[in-house]
Amino acid sequence: MGFTIEKILIVLIVLMSWASLVTSRTLHEASIAEKHEQWMTENARNYKDETEREMRLHIFKQTVEFIEKFNSEGNRTYNLSINEFADLTDEEFQASYTGYNMPGKKISTQSQAETNWFKHLNMTVAPGQLDWRTKGAVTPVKHQGRCGCCWAFSAVAAVEGITKIKTGKLVSLSEQQVLDCTKSHGCKGGWMDDAFSYIIRSKGLATENIYPYEQREEGCNRKRGVKKAARIRSYKDIPANEEALLKAVAMQPVSVAIHANETSFKYYKGGVFNGPCKTAPLDHAVTVVGYGATDGMKYWLVKNSWGKNWGEGGYIRMHRGVGGTGLCGIASSASFPIA
Repeated sequence: MGFTIEKILIVLIVLMSWASLVTSRTLHEASIAEKHEQWMTENARNYKDETEREMRLHIFKQTVEFIEKFNSEGNRTYNLSINEFADLTDEEFQASYTGYNMPGKKISTQSQAETNWFKHLNMTVAPGQLDWRTKGAVTPVKHQGRCGCCWAFSAVAAVEGITKIKTGKLVSLSEQQVLDCTKSHGCKGGWMDDAFSYIIRSKGLATENIYPYEQREEGCNRKRGVKKAARIRSYKDIPANEEALLKAVAMQPVSVAIHANETSFKYYKGGVFNGPCKTAPLDHAVTVVGYGATDGMKYWLVKNSWGKNWGEGGYIRMHRGVGGTGLCGIASSASFPIA
């Protein structure tokens, strides 16, 4: 059977398509490798050997492809971008950058009467929107680094907020003191009520300048913690629903726990985050510092502890009013200090 001109043309077209595909794939791989090199420089990332480098490049490639696909879909209320987590596995990320770990059975020191006061708050005191940053009650965004102590940052941010509201002074307080001195699991996790309890027992917290953050447990330094810059006398747990959370945030910044080990949350860049995420397990602690709405979509304004390069300058707007315990379980385990 001879080759006709038509068959030869078909073969040529197939070969050209295959060559084009191979070339395109090669160029894509080269582009990813270049992006990875640039990203490594920007994030001061070094690997121990070529094996680790190849493994990290593979994770980085998957990250880039996920983000590009997500952003190209065009039907989202938020977008993603590459950040410092782009070469980490989910397990590595969760171990280092989250850290909410509430005991299996929560021991409450509060009576039912104390909890019921939420039911009697007049909702007219809650404005339609609120941003505690504009009232000077929020310190600049901080970075927990590779230490799973988000719980300490969440609690300290809430104490900084109520201190400003009560005294008129905004002071950056010491997460390291909480990390070192609270009877919790340190960089391996903890929860905000433990932090509040410690601050009450120690009769306050030192400033961050006096007791600076080290991204690791150092052992309780009582000399540094002697001079107190802020005190609280109690704290309250909030009923697990968004209405109660709204009432609390209308009064002050509030510590909350969420489920954050989701790829889309990890690489959030801007917009109103509306999932996907689970309501459990809760694995990360953050601070709600306001609420509002954009284009008719209600949101919680949330301060994170992953630095200013993550999200909207270190913040995320999370969809509000989804029912139950809220998006990512944001209203499941909320509490705040009382000064």
